[in-house]
Amino acid sequence: MTGQQRARFVELSHVITDGMITLPGWQPPRISDWLTREQSRARYAPGVEFHVARIDMIANTGTYLDTPAHRWADGPDLTGIPLDRLVDLPGIVVRVPADTRAVDRSLLAPYDVSGRAVLLHTGWDAHFGTDRYAAPDAPYLTGDGADWLVEVGAALVGIDSINIDDMTPAAAGKRPAHSTLLAAGIPIVEHLTGLGGLPSEGFRFTAAPPMVAGMGTFPVRAFAAIDT
Repeated sequence: MTGQQRARFVELSHVITDGMITLPGWQPPRISDWLTREQSRARYAPGVEFHVARIDMIANTGTYLDTPAHRWADGPDLTGIPLDRLVDLPGIVVRVPADTRAVDRSLLAPYDVSGRAVLLHTGWDAHFGTDRYAAPDAPYLTGDGADWLVEVGAALVGIDSINIDDMTPAAAGKRPAHSTLLAAGIPIVEHLTGLGGLPSEGFRFTAAPPMVAGMGTFPVRAFAAIDT
């Protein structure tokens, strides 16, 4: 964006609330006060007060980013991912047909994804917060599709489903998409939302977590900037 050109921003993250369920059976976040406004008044001059909250949560909460360290013991963690893989990336949306579960090479091949944030729009985010979200027919990226994204040089891959991998018992927890993408240093963003509000291309994507040493996953404020 240069000169007087402005952007329209599109929110792509779920709101994190106290007790929300992202993954069934996983600990929900707990949001509470560490210092209330009433308690703070004893610390400051008359008329001055502050609120300090605390949050106790697992890393896989809301819309979050996976780094290689999430899957691979020797991979870079949140402190090791360069900003040029997370911020202001040219983006492209892959529209997944409603009757399609497995996003494979053949579905991805028509798209020019090299150097881009590739966002898989399945529409599954409509079920977020319900039992349906974790249903066995949730859409996912196949190992073959992940191989292709690595081959053509995708910069980042995101999805608006419960997991980028197949989570059915038949998949036996193999997680080929995670394994392939993260081995290649390609960050993954899961539990996106609002991808229907984006054009197929012509936008910039950002999903940057804090730099927490020793963590491979963390929630992000994911958003797109569309030139207007």
